[in-house]
Amino acid sequence: MFQRMLDDVNPRVAAILDGALEGREMSVEDAELLLGVEGADQHALLWAADRARQEDVGDDVSYVICRNVNFTNICYVGCSFCGFARHKHQSDAYVHDMDTLLEKCAGAVERGATEICIQGGIHPQKNHEYYRELAATIKNAFPQLHLHAYSPEEIDWGHRKSGMDLADYLRWLMEAGVSSLPGTAAEILDDEIREILSPRKLKTARWVEIIKTAHSIGLPTTSTVMYGHIESARHVAAHMGLIRDIQKETGGFTEFVPLGYIHEMNELYNVLGSRPGSTASEDIRIIAVARLFMRPWITNIQISWVKMGHKLGQIALGAGANDFGGTLMEESISRESGSMFGENTAPEDFRRLIREVGRTPVERNTLYGVLHRFEDPALDPPSMEPGAASGSSEESDTGARSAGSEPVLQVVS
Repeated sequence: MFQRMLDDVNPRVAAILDGALEGREMSVEDAELLLGVEGADQHALLWAADRARQEDVGDDVSYVICRNVNFTNICYVGCSFCGFARHKHQSDAYVHDMDTLLEKCAGAVERGATEICIQGGIHPQKNHEYYRELAATIKNAFPQLHLHAYSPEEIDWGHRKSGMDLADYLRWLMEAGVSSLPGTAAEILDDEIREILSPRKLKTARWVEIIKTAHSIGLPTTSTVMYGHIESARHVAAHMGLIRDIQKETGGFTEFVPLGYIHEMNELYNVLGSRPGSTASEDIRIIAVARLFMRPWITNIQISWVKMGHKLGQIALGAGANDFGGTLMEESISRESGSMFGENTAPEDFRRLIREVGRTPVERNTLYGVLHRFEDPALDPPSMEPGAASGSSEESDTGARSAGSEPVLQVVS
């Protein structure tokens, strides 16, 4: 039976997979082919990616306890894929004051957070001084927190307002407490695609300039891709090639995170007629291709459970992924576009999901340092979720969910 499957695998696909497992670098053209495989070819791809994952990082699956802090949803950039942005006169527009933001951080610390991810809309009245003040205020109040703050779009806005040299501006933010940047605002790093997705957003060369400059001064970033809209496999493969080239030069990316497009509540789908997001097969294939394509330069491939859901995320753990992302505690951007997978995943839920697929849960920090490896479920800590019952991890899991944390399987971002 297995020989029949092997006989059905396209010889070119088999050669690409063999080469990747032997350590040969995959070409962009090879990645483009693999992003579209089906049937026996897809099964072979997933097997090879899982084998590569085990060789690269072993059987640990990591997660980080973090909170998203969106300081404002007022934004005039006008990205067609965004359901989050508001204009200032809309009834649900907001700008959180510092006290509110500090309360959010305090609540995160009480729940064990080691990271705060700070992003917001491009508010026309917020400038470089505000970004620095926000970071410094939070860091001064909670020096133990890692501030993962400001996308390249926000960096571009603040830098242009500042009049500083870009490297000096980034150092200025680091002095205030910023320790890493989200590698978002990437979408697809192709200006023809970007002109449709977000014509007023920073272009590819500027995104690359900001990321490379950050890396050059010791400021690490994540890397992302958004797929499932108007792009082709060629665009995704070329995007991944650019990310890999940057990593070869700088070594500053901590991870690669494929982000499936959420279509329901934005202009790109409802007016411009994009695809209605990715299929489950696409989600799994891009994880697998990323594992094989990025090795050995980027070895952390992250699942976006907000985009994929927990169960598909578990499948992705068998197709090359080694990180389940963050707890988030609060998630607005995907939810406002129509994502239906909740805003929070409790640490005990991550551990259960990871153990269900036979892997070892590991709590990490933002830069992938291991904080706790949970090899024995009996030694898991009690839940720190609001209203959770104390006691065993199983009791804590039940308590956390009954207190309002999203159930793992409930379809409700």
